[in-house]
Amino acid sequence: MSGASRYPVPAAAHRVEQEISRSRFITTIGRAPTVEDAQAFIRAVTDEFRGATHHCWAYVVGPPGDTGRIGMSDAGEPHGTAGRPMLNALLHAPVGDVVAVVTRYYGGTKLGTGGLVRAYGGGVQAALSTLPVTERIEYVSLAVTIDYAKLTSLQQVCPEPEAEIVAREFGEQGAVPGIPGRAVAAGEGRGPPEEQVPQEADRIGDVQGGVLVAVAGDLAPRLSHHLDVRLRIQNLP
Repeated sequence: MSGASRYPVPAAAHRVEQEISRSRFITTIGRAPTVEDAQAFIRAVTDEFRGATHHCWAYVVGPPGDTGRIGMSDAGEPHGTAGRPMLNALLHAPVGDVVAVVTRYYGGTKLGTGGLVRAYGGGVQAALSTLPVTERIEYVSLAVTIDYAKLTSLQQVCPEPEAEIVAREFGEQGAVPGIPGRAVAAGEGRGPPEEQVPQEADRIGDVQGGVLVAVAGDLAPRLSHHLDVRLRIQNLP
């Protein structure tokens, strides 16, 4: 599934707590657009529960089920009893860019190999079952120069390819350079880029006869995604 441009991702950090044979298992799930984000999330949860016995973790960066960028750790539990079942739960979930940390406070009763596998894998499954999700959308940029009189036509064209006008600058000449593309979640604020996507419009579009040429031309495949469209609109002679 590598290369998918749209897929579900965690909408926010989510937590589920369970008690099994007097041990507390706290499962925290979050969004991880990059491996660095996953590692930062793991550190934050570990710092939050400094007194815990174990902080086992797993992550999947990329589309649901993609194994290109994965990671896991048993964090001191017997080999294969924590990180692997956690990762398996993530890989079989319909969500991508996801990281999970299961924090354990040991309660004095040993669970055995099978019990640990069920506890760690089951904790992730329980958290995933109630996880709020949103959609990851790959944004690309496009700069166009149009006659001011064609602005209404451009606005009418934008909804079908899910394009969005993010800036309009009125001037006499020149087009505003495109904004570097990035992968964000739907509804997310326009903060610093979380993942740079090396995709930019490769030409300047124009409007002729009230129709955006880029939509029907060689940029059409890219317009199947949600686009940030930054425009400089000028009153051409």
